[in-house]
Amino acid sequence: MRNPFLAPEGGRTPPVRAAANYLLVCVVVVLVFWAALTAVDVKFDFGFIGTYHKRILDGFLMTIALSATSLVVSLLLGALVAVGQGVRFLPARYLCDLYVKVIRGTPLMAQIYLFYYIIGTAVGLTSRFWAGVLILSIFEGAYIAEIIRGSLLSLDRTQLESAAAVGFTHAQSLRYVILPQMIARTLPALTGQFASVIKDSSLLSIIAVIEIMQTAKEISSTNYRLFETYFMVGVLYLVLTLPLTFVSRAFERRFNYARAT
Repeated sequence: MRNPFLAPEGGRTPPVRAAANYLLVCVVVVLVFWAALTAVDVKFDFGFIGTYHKRILDGFLMTIALSATSLVVSLLLGALVAVGQGVRFLPARYLCDLYVKVIRGTPLMAQIYLFYYIIGTAVGLTSRFWAGVLILSIFEGAYIAEIIRGSLLSLDRTQLESAAAVGFTHAQSLRYVILPQMIARTLPALTGQFASVIKDSSLLSIIAVIEIMQTAKEISSTNYRLFETYFMVGVLYLVLTLPLTFVSRAFERRFNYARAT
């Protein structure tokens, strides 16, 4: 009899076995969490959600708007910086390199204070929403640039030469040779980075952007239901981040030609 807790060697785990084991893990995690709550005598009461549902919804929608806008801007910025790091014009190359090193080497919280209270004030940026979008995009763009640059460097130049040899134009080579490989190689890392954009948006509460984390702080300071409030926030962040994982895996299967054949 096969062990139901072991994955088959060199093969895919049957869906039923995978689902059963995943459910088992979830049950164990819930039991451990429940035991911890019992040990410290904490009983959850989520009655406040009905009272503050309008504010919770507004904060959640603000988090979605911040994250979605920052995802697009940071991806565009990261792609431009990744290309800029390989150009022959040295000032542009070194500017992109300095940007990546400085942003990745300093904490986001320090950058939020610097960009909003100094640079934002200097240029007259008064919208906290757009200030938050720019801060998140600049921060995440540095990481995305390195992801894209690493993927570009991993491509074999002989593939372009082979594509040209069979008559592909530059546009066709980009569409049929480069882009599919880039997507397949960067999606796992980009998905993690996109999830970071969503989670890092919580730090914008320090400049009073009324997203879900700031909303949770205000609610918990009123009803003193600290554990329940932040548990709810954690669930709401999972609602945003988990779909990214499923979308990423769907794209990986779509562009993984080796598995498809």
